[in-house]
Amino acid sequence: MILETERLILRPWQESDAEDLYRYASDPRVGPIAGWPAHTSVENSLEIIKTVLSKPNTYAVVLKSAGHAVGSIGLMIGDESNIGLPQDEGEIGYWIGVPFWGQGLIPEAVNELIRYSFEDLNLKKLWCGYYSGNTKSERVQEKCGFTYHHTKENVPCSLMGDIRTENITCLTKSEGQQA
Repeated sequence: MILETERLILRPWQESDAEDLYRYASDPRVGPIAGWPAHTSVENSLEIIKTVLSKPNTYAVVLKSAGHAVGSIGLMIGDESNIGLPQDEGEIGYWIGVPFWGQGLIPEAVNELIRYSFEDLNLKKLWCGYYSGNTKSERVQEKCGFTYHHTKENVPCSLMGDIRTENITCLTKSEGQQA
């Protein structure tokens, strides 16, 4: 499945994306705040493509003007999500490389995934989360119409080996179609 917006192509990750993934995911400002360690090598990024980014509904965010992957967005439906969702609900996660921060690209990608989730997959509700302090992620969710639902304290962040506070937001199908 390939999704397209005005400035972006959302397509499955490919092994040939490993160098681009490493270029942006090795920056310590990207992964740790989202709950995963910075990538350590192109080989590490290739392994992540094979094991994590190869899951269904996980897309490379390709900037049309750049022609290569600059971030990632994914939809975890039902039990693919770790927040315990029914099969007609999904959770969206995303990140983008530092050079592309502040350009509205992730909200553009999230809005396309919202459309796809509600119109094509007929999901009833979408969820997003961000760790306390990740104001950029919080802002993306606000821009895309997600509203605060609840906060979970003392959430183990296993990939980073620490404990965090996670804020959960949601968007219903009727809210999403009004946006």
